[in-house]
Amino acid sequence: MKNAVLNLDFPATLRRAKEGGYAVTFRDVPEAITQGNDRAEALANAVDALETALELYSDASSDLPRPSRPRAVDVVVRPSALACMKFAVYQTMRERGVRKSELARRLGWHLPQINRLLDLHHASRLDQAEAALHALGKRLEVRAV
Repeated sequence: MKNAVLNLDFPATLRRAKEGGYAVTFRDVPEAITQGNDRAEALANAVDALETALELYSDASSDLPRPSRPRAVDVVVRPSALACMKFAVYQTMRERGVRKSELARRLGWHLPQINRLLDLHHASRLDQAEAALHALGKRLEVRAV
């Protein structure tokens, strides 16, 4: 699995809510549920709900769920680029069996630097994620599509 790409494009169901607005649920991440007054607000909230739910998995030291194939009626929601970068480092650490302390040793960093790199609420730099993934035997690719 050395060259596997981490896919964080999760299919979501967007439905009109009985009380008005729209509700969003994720079949692969049942913890992520949100709503909005209109489609745009619901989808913006869906990104935050997805990131928060995936953060629960990392806080519990569990593998991130894998997204299923989207159906024609689904919308696809992905975390922000920064969150994707952090989740890529986290999941690669899990797959390689590398603890935070070992990654810090490989990078010549202090443990708090690793903690900040994995913290979704900290604005980490791209070069830090690149260095961490390189130390884990992967590389970061950025694409605009």
